[in-house]
Amino acid sequence: MSGSVSAALPREPWAGEGSAVRIDGTALAARTLDELRGRIDRLHEHGIRPGLGTIMVGANPGSMSYVAGKHRDSASIGLDSHRIDLPETASAADIRAAILQMNDDPRVTAFIVQLPLPQGIDPTPMLELMDPAKDADGLHPTNLGELVLAVPGGAGTIDAPLPCTPRGIVAMLDAYEIPIRGAHVTIIGQGLTVGRPLGLLLTRLEATATLTHSLTADVAAECRRADIIVAAAGVAGLVKPDWVQPGAAVIDVGITRVVNEETGKAKLHGDVDPAVASVAGFLSPTPGGVGPMTRAMLMKNVVEAAERQLS
Repeated sequence: MSGSVSAALPREPWAGEGSAVRIDGTALAARTLDELRGRIDRLHEHGIRPGLGTIMVGANPGSMSYVAGKHRDSASIGLDSHRIDLPETASAADIRAAILQMNDDPRVTAFIVQLPLPQGIDPTPMLELMDPAKDADGLHPTNLGELVLAVPGGAGTIDAPLPCTPRGIVAMLDAYEIPIRGAHVTIIGQGLTVGRPLGLLLTRLEATATLTHSLTADVAAECRRADIIVAAAGVAGLVKPDWVQPGAAVIDVGITRVVNEETGKAKLHGDVDPAVASVAGFLSPTPGGVGPMTRAMLMKNVVEAAERQLS
């Protein structure tokens, strides 16, 4: 999982002298996809054509954009892709049928069920229905359990797909040589796709991970003692400069669409106030930070699932 490539990555400040180094997720994702392209070529030489599957329910604009990006990434590296799109009115039975179809399709190496699902449909039984070996997002209970089990040698020995956003965050920290082992990490948000699995993964990597949420008494105080802050609350501009100790690394996962009342135009904002760049040592942008790396790690999970067929 580790291995620094920081020497070949941009290390430019946000703005002016003394500002944080920008963690360029776009550049790192491009490098990851280039490396995967060669691995896919080798799989083709062995007669294996890895394929990504997606199940999309409804027409959520954010989800539609994200799924489209996944298929573009797949095409760019020679990865086959297969999709099932269901209407917003799809029933739980319809979604279960789509999952079983993906489980049985030999062209699909691994697949995702795009979250969130429509209101009233519990995602947990849907994720449980997936074949764990085809779980591209690393969110099946069996695969999440690998993060809890005391496998000798640390997280790098886990022979199961890792959740994509947490894996991407760790790769970003590694690439910029930001120490994880022994670090105090504060995570804002306890969601299934980021906060909870990231806490487990960082603990496996011997960091001290503090998971904060809406009932945490003083989130700002937890952030001030952190070497690394990961903001995944979905609240635009939540993390202020006075929440951050000088030199800390700040990873912005949140993305919120904010409409300017005067112009009516919308803009994407992260959970981190841009002014944090004047205090932090490292800061990832939104967009262009965690998002590209999440998609790259999804591709990596699919390729690794295909490579297991060779062993």
